[in-house]
Amino acid sequence: MSSVSVVMAVYPQQMPVTTWSSGICDCCEDIQICCFGFWCPCCLLCQISSDFGECFCLCLLDMFSGCIPSTSMALRSTMRERFRIQGSICSDCAVVTFCTQCSWCQMAREMKVRRRPHVFANAPSSVQIHMHAAQPMAYTTTPPTGLYPPAP
Repeated sequence: MSSVSVVMAVYPQQMPVTTWSSGICDCCEDIQICCFGFWCPCCLLCQISSDFGECFCLCLLDMFSGCIPSTSMALRSTMRERFRIQGSICSDCAVVTFCTQCSWCQMAREMKVRRRPHVFANAPSSVQIHMHAAQPMAYTTTPPTGLYPPAP
């Protein structure tokens, strides 16, 4: 008698490819980011790099990279790949080369949208919650700081 073992591969469900949440010239959608990008663009890129999980001084390398801001292009293409945003490395190169500050503002707006918590109403659930009378809990809230509101 021989035993046969069946091996099933489990593939993660692929997220759909999306587009940027705002256009490259939609700077007025978020005045705070627009002003930050206009008055202190290096600070904005440092903030984006830090919030994306990279070294905050990554943008300083763009000063030494010549005519194409290579670290901005790398950050933009990595963001596009992580969030599954439609595009190509050629479009990333063109945008960061010719519309540098606008591309930084677009990336900041995208980070802000992606960090916003999602609320699902009427979502079916099999979890039952039983509440008992107990001492009231004290909740403290802190005001949001920085460019992006904190994730819950």
